[in-house]
Amino acid sequence: FGATTIGVSFEKEGSDTLPPKNGTPGWYNNMAFDREAKASGIESFTINSDAFSHDTRKKVIEIVKKTDKKIDLVIYSVASVVRVDPDSGKLYRSVFKPIGEALTGETIDAMTGKITPIGTDPATDEEIFNTIKVMGGEDWALWIDQLAKADVLSEGIKTVAYSYIGPSLSYAIYRDGTIGEAKKHLERTAKKMDAELQASLKGKAYISVNKGVVSRLSVSIPIIALYLSVLFKVMKKNGTHEGCIEQMERLFAERLYTGGAVPTDNIGRIRIDDLEMDPKVQEEVKKRMATITQENFTQVGDLVGYRHDFLVT
Repeated sequence: FGATTIGVSFEKEGSDTLPPKNGTPGWYNNMAFDREAKASGIESFTINSDAFSHDTRKKVIEIVKKTDKKIDLVIYSVASVVRVDPDSGKLYRSVFKPIGEALTGETIDAMTGKITPIGTDPATDEEIFNTIKVMGGEDWALWIDQLAKADVLSEGIKTVAYSYIGPSLSYAIYRDGTIGEAKKHLERTAKKMDAELQASLKGKAYISVNKGVVSRLSVSIPIIALYLSVLFKVMKKNGTHEGCIEQMERLFAERLYTGGAVPTDNIGRIRIDDLEMDPKVQEEVKKRMATITQENFTQVGDLVGYRHDFLVT
């Protein structure tokens, strides 16, 4: 889209030691992005730093002021196991757990394709609180507040936080579990932030509910890995499968920047998960999930696609 960008992520750098050590996939993605931007004559800045830190926000503000521009879009997409509160210095750790009752299910080994049972105990009150502190809206609000006070946000600023809901079969671990409580906090934060931005800068704050994607954590969460592999199979058969890039392009081109009002659901969320949650897609996924065995898994699910996404995450 030709925009000047500032990217903040906390990646592990590769090394030339003997034996050499690979960095995280994001480290190489960042370098590739900056290389392509430079080749296209587009400014891009990459900060490899803790996104939860006040110092990191100060670095971003310094860069913006040097460009003599203002920010017209802030995307908040931060997933982390831990967060250090920038004011108290206390470390909080997030967990993917159900609330109220233990949960058992199955997962898939991305390398071998072996289906194995997996389970998790219900979260404690402290674990619920800690997960909200890490994955809720508190840090997003700190970013927008600090950027606004530094006067680097433009009039009409948009900010979007990424989220996920998924199908009812995953609600126990996701929507109604610890991470779901954090996402609900994110939604409440968006509503409050939206009112504040509209009043001060004619801005908007949105939650974008996105399609399910593979993460390193997905193999350790009951049901999710199998669901995603089957979902991919069904959506690829239908020609509607999207990776991260494709769904984000659709978010920009068909939602955020159409020139008109941004389409949302009845509580103000942008729904990029519409292709995943299509009733016909979900009906077929449900049928396939009910028939999965170790012997038929490669026919019912997309092991190759799941493995690829797992390795590049």
